[in-house]
Amino acid sequence: MAETITLGWRQYRLERRMFWRNPSAAFFNFLLPLLFLAGGGAILAGNQRELDKLLPAIAAMSVMATTFTALAYNIVFLRERGVLKRIRGTPLPTLSYFGGVAANAVTNTALQIGIVILAGKLVFGIGWPDDWPELIVFVLVGVVSLAALGVAFAHAIPNFESTAAYVNAVFLPVVFISFYVFDSSSAPGFLRQIAEALPLKPLIDGLSGALVTGSGIGDHLDALAVIALWGAFGLYFAVRGFSWESRRS
Repeated sequence: MAETITLGWRQYRLERRMFWRNPSAAFFNFLLPLLFLAGGGAILAGNQRELDKLLPAIAAMSVMATTFTALAYNIVFLRERGVLKRIRGTPLPTLSYFGGVAANAVTNTALQIGIVILAGKLVFGIGWPDDWPELIVFVLVGVVSLAALGVAFAHAIPNFESTAAYVNAVFLPVVFISFYVFDSSSAPGFLRQIAEALPLKPLIDGLSGALVTGSGIGDHLDALAVIALWGAFGLYFAVRGFSWESRRS
């Protein structure tokens, strides 16, 4: 077990170096949500009510970008380029490899959330989170659930060339619907039901309670349950459908 942990730590350090050496991955998985935050903050400057909604929405999108989107891209790339197959043939334990990959995603998410919180305090006048335990719980559950969904979704992507189309076909509509329903009290009922059934809108609600309203985790147990159910669904299919080898003949 000690050797597994040591190898996992080395894999994590490798993942961090590889992440920052890939400018496009760093941009789309890390900087893009921050650009949305800066642009939205500039547009909504002076409207504190809307800024209070913007912050948790961007924080939730950051979690999805650094887990679901990043892992879907990476798993397909590594699988189709034969990297996973070669890793499988090395003495590196599977737990060490995926532990390093998961720790890298958690680190990116923590950095994103930290920057969003700092921006809310210094730029948007929102203050520090009102409920730290709720923030930690929702971020952790959100990371696990969306990461599992990202790995599971990678199984449905046939090749790396089509990854962007597949991922954006899920990421962009989910973000649009969730943001619209969260921001608008006049959203159609059927659209609200769809948003509430998806994992992003409940995550926004939980982070809103933690970052802005301080309502407490007890007021968002239903949202937590929805995210956890998606996580269980994702974990099942991530494990069941995982393949170390490329689908190309």
